[in-house]
Amino acid sequence: MADSPSAPAFRRLGPDRAGSPVLLSVPHAGRDYSDSLIKAARVPLARLEMLEDRLVDRLVWRAVEAGSVAVVAEAPRAEIDLNRDERELDPGMVVPRPHASTILESPRTRGGLGLVPARMSGAGPIWRDRIPAADIARRIARIHRPYHAALSEELVALRERFGIAILLDCHSMPPRTDGSQAQIVLGDRHGSSIAADLVAAAEGAVREAGFSVARNAPYAGGHITAQHGRPQAGIHALQLEIDRSLYLGPDLRAPGPGFDRVSALIAAIVEALAAQARAPASVAAE
Repeated sequence: MADSPSAPAFRRLGPDRAGSPVLLSVPHAGRDYSDSLIKAARVPLARLEMLEDRLVDRLVWRAVEAGSVAVVAEAPRAEIDLNRDERELDPGMVVPRPHASTILESPRTRGGLGLVPARMSGAGPIWRDRIPAADIARRIARIHRPYHAALSEELVALRERFGIAILLDCHSMPPRTDGSQAQIVLGDRHGSSIAADLVAAAEGAVREAGFSVARNAPYAGGHITAQHGRPQAGIHALQLEIDRSLYLGPDLRAPGPGFDRVSALIAAIVEALAAQARAPASVAAE
């Protein structure tokens, strides 16, 4: 992100008045690396970029063109992870060390991928020094909270207009060549963040497009899905994970031959969710 304190934390894409009850979130594709962030890292920029969900922000254009709104992070995941609780932080990387009562320990923080990523597989510690607590607080106040506030505001507006709102939180995942992972993984927090008929509609769209799909394995949905998915209040949330080899080239950095097909897939999932939400017998609409 830019060093200016006024730099935006996210972009809003799409019409002023949404044409679909489905809101897209892209929290991990930000590429606005500040000079200070790059200098603070003990690994090169190319390594920091490996934390990104590379170019997922460019995959949502078809869904946006069809009338959906998208909220897209500008800040890189290396600076702050918008799919983590703001308390989900490795206390050992902060100075002064935070009190234990302010920390939410999780497998992600223990693995080095908390609110601010601390370690990367094959590279070790990311940062040269511990990060001042005041800087962590600034990132939370200027990036994390505004992003989640924007999602909440958009979802409430969609529910008021359509009677229902659906958040599709878009991510990408490292490919596995051993065939142990489906090409597309849908996470519904094990049935708690979205109505079952909506997930079934999304799965149907994925299969119809010719991709393999799994639910909650190995990704069941993170903080965004848990925070914003409130089916009992008419607001649903589903995490979408896409195998990067489907849309990126062999280097997993530049667009590959499947880029447009995956963009069309996202648009098809959005349309399937919206159509199911409009269905008279939809559980989601009850």
